[in-house]
Amino acid sequence: MKQVILVKYGEIILKGLNRPIFEDLLVKNIRAALRGMSPDITKAQATTYISLPDEENISEATERLKKVFGIVSITKAYVLPKEIGAICEGTAECLKDELSAATTFKVEAKRSDKKFPLKSPEICREVGGALCMKFPHLAVDVKAPEKIVMVEIRDTNTYVYCDKIKGPGGMPVGSNAKAMLLLSGGIDSPVAGYMAAKRGVALEAVHFFSHPYTSDRAKEKVLELAKIVSGYTGGMRVHVVPFTDIQLEIRKHCPEEQLTIIMRRFMMKISERIAHKNGAIALVTGESIGQVASQTVEALGVTNDAVSLPVFRPVIGMDKDEIVERARMIGTFETSILPYEDCCTIFTPKHPNTKPKLDKIKASEELLDCEALINAAVDGVETIFVS
Repeated sequence: MKQVILVKYGEIILKGLNRPIFEDLLVKNIRAALRGMSPDITKAQATTYISLPDEENISEATERLKKVFGIVSITKAYVLPKEIGAICEGTAECLKDELSAATTFKVEAKRSDKKFPLKSPEICREVGGALCMKFPHLAVDVKAPEKIVMVEIRDTNTYVYCDKIKGPGGMPVGSNAKAMLLLSGGIDSPVAGYMAAKRGVALEAVHFFSHPYTSDRAKEKVLELAKIVSGYTGGMRVHVVPFTDIQLEIRKHCPEEQLTIIMRRFMMKISERIAHKNGAIALVTGESIGQVASQTVEALGVTNDAVSLPVFRPVIGMDKDEIVERARMIGTFETSILPYEDCCTIFTPKHPNTKPKLDKIKASEELLDCEALINAAVDGVETIFVS
């Protein structure tokens, strides 16, 4: 029997007259995820149908689709004729492995084609009866069955399946413009990037590199994190910014307790410049209220003042355990905890200012040639594409 993949989506259905735009973007992203598999993709009735010339690739395709935002469920379904006898016989044959290993089941039917002669309850009775005859060990349990046999009667074919794989949800990447992610080597910022991308935001990344105080391994670690996140975004450009001179100048001329917050303001200003040059209209950071000294409400307010672009902080209300759980889920945690320092962990003051005053921070910045430092950093950017 022929197998296809049924992809279903959620929020896209609510987009009204704009829905085809989101559907087409989702299909584009699916096609990119299945590059090299020559998929035949069609869409109808809030479902995307994917056929592959080599059905042995279906399991691999399913794994790839689990990283495509906008998809709420993925199903490997069998295609049957629209005749009840063929449906009963084909369901028993196609799902024999799943049903042979189960003890209880029930049948659910959806009849999108209202011209089909049997209604959904009648389809359930006919198919359920046939399966009980074919698999005498099975018992019907309508409340908590081990297996749910789905029968979908659609316009051209019948589709039957047992297991539905949960997709990542969200909106198709690219449906919500582009933002610049401030990507460190820690746990939080890759999670923030993932969460922004899940809402349809296309991402590029900025990483601040302080050679020789941070090693090439630290840089490679960040590029690996970007590569993992790009599995969900379809590729990403990483802009590596030389940051050593700026940190040394701050350390030399500014009060020690202000070092971290002034450093963060430089990061925001440089990221905004890079964003403007690359068509990004927002910044994304991994900051969470109160997690470190530079993430108090007062400090975040002073940081925000450095830029005019909106700053999104997807993990702002999450505690560390929640962020770690999400990092494990998306596959970034083990890389994030590799012991290679990034620029945020060097020159850390013993007693950082947790309640900075904007006027005092600006007064300290006047001791620096901020414009020259920012221009030199932007001019020295190395851009690397990862996928």
